[in-house]
Amino acid sequence: MARRQAGVVDQPGGPVKPHIHLALTANSRAEVDAFYEAARAAGGTTMAPPACARITIRTLWAYVLDPDGHNIEAVCHFPA
Repeated sequence: MARRQAGVVDQPGGPVKPHIHLALTANSRAEVDAFYEAARAAGGTTMAPPACARITIRTLWAYVLDPDGHNIEAVCHFPA
């Protein structure tokens, strides 16, 4: 059976299209790390492990692709 999301019908078992990028705000390095570990445990694929942004060391982020191919990010500005 085809799935529906945002008016798009996908092939059974295939990824949901169009893919989305979802950014979540974290309050600390620990929250970014916890997001990353939980996402990986739930079947997410690493796009970028927790790391400081190249443009500034005052931003920490982690990116994963969920099993449907959506890019999900946790970001913390001014991590402690």
